Amino acid sequence: MTQNVKYYVKELLNIALPIIMGNLGFILIGAGDVFVAGRHSTNTLAAISIATAILNCIFTFGIGLISSVSPILSNYRGERKSAKKYFYPTIRFALFLALFVTIIVLGFLPVVDMLNFDPAITPDIKEYMFITAFSSFAVYVHAALKEYLQAFEIVFVPNLVTVLCVFLNVALAWVLVFGCGPIPSIGVIGLAIAAFVVRYVMALALVIYCYMIMHFHNYEDKNYYKQMLHIGMPISAAILVEFVAFNSIAIIMGRVSGVYAAAQNLVCTLTTVSFMVPLAISNAIAVKVGFANGADNFEELKKYAKIGIFMCVGFMMCSAIVFATCPKFLVGIFTKDPLLTKIGIPIMIILAVFQVFDGLQVSLAGIFKGIKKTKIVLIANFVGYWLISIPLGYTLAFHFKFNLMGFWYGLVSAAIILCTILLSMLNVYLKRMEAAHAKN
Repeated sequence: MTQNVKYYVKELLNIALPIIMGNLGFILIGAGDVFVAGRHSTNTLAAISIATAILNCIFTFGIGLISSVSPILSNYRGERKSAKKYFYPTIRFALFLALFVTIIVLGFLPVVDMLNFDPAITPDIKEYMFITAFSSFAVYVHAALKEYLQAFEIVFVPNLVTVLCVFLNVALAWVLVFGCGPIPSIGVIGLAIAAFVVRYVMALALVIYCYMIMHFHNYEDKNYYKQMLHIGMPISAAILVEFVAFNSIAIIMGRVSGVYAAAQNLVCTLTTVSFMVPLAISNAIAVKVGFANGADNFEELKKYAKIGIFMCVGFMMCSAIVFATCPKFLVGIFTKDPLLTKIGIPIMIILAVFQVFDGLQVSLAGIFKGIKKTKIVLIANFVGYWLISIPLGYTLAFHFKFNLMGFWYGLVSAAIILCTILLSMLNVYLKRMEAAHAKN
């Protein structure tokens, strides 16, 4: 049994470790923006925090749809169907989504003026969003090709590209924000331009890499698009529900004071860094469970599911200990502002509890993606975040004067309820699959 556990852990880590590297690289690009913005001014940090919160809510919809690529193609591979031929359909799908999202972001710009943010930062919010809107093509192509390659368990080079771009982003952002030699300081616009350039570099690198390792022929399959919508829409909506919940907190509190939006961005940056590890394991679970599901191998499916859950929760328990014991040090990495520090440190203790349940829910979501039962993830996220978290958080924040901390109490409550729903439904689905497998 010990040998079996080691085997499945190794198989999951073979996929997850490079993805962890890439996911950490991706979030460190965002963390680099927070670092540079925080060193420039609290207003700059507040402006990009609010702009990023709005952009995340819009961009996430397409990212969720694209995340259906790897489980669909993994199931095809398990069924011994050709999967490589879906390269061009995947690219076309990504570009269509990017065009749609770009139009939405540009159309949202006039709405920013109506949200009553601090007049000192509103122009910066709009400028950052305007430039970033046109990077959506690169964002979606990069995400689509990572998913495509992940389905074939090709994960090292795509994620290495992301890591290398961390340094490019920080260097570009620093030079453009603060100026260097003949290059003037352009503040928030510099952060947006740096992100724009880096995203296109990442996308182009993956396009070149795909052509280096594979040969493609034009292919069209309308059923593939239908499957992406069928599986991806609930995933997309579930991620959107969660992202909007998190980012609406920054928007709501940002209307009270920009410093609360900055604090929410700072805390979310820290938790997202640790979340990238179980998220990568969840991606590996989706691939392995998807392959086992396509091959109708129920025993393999159960083992990958159980061991994957153990790995995700185990890591997040270790992360929770770090967050609970070193809050001052972690917050101090990003800011020296005494007010930001005062707001951020108490939330880190609540965040430590949230971490454990966040690890459990993302591992369960990976299993549901692999077995192509994604609607329950959407339902659980909606119940947890919108029926529980936001109403409870709003009440604690404004009626009981907990401010930002009140919203985090709501998020912990949501995570507990969400995990309860997913665990109950997974047990139901596995029993049904076991009964069907026994009949065959």
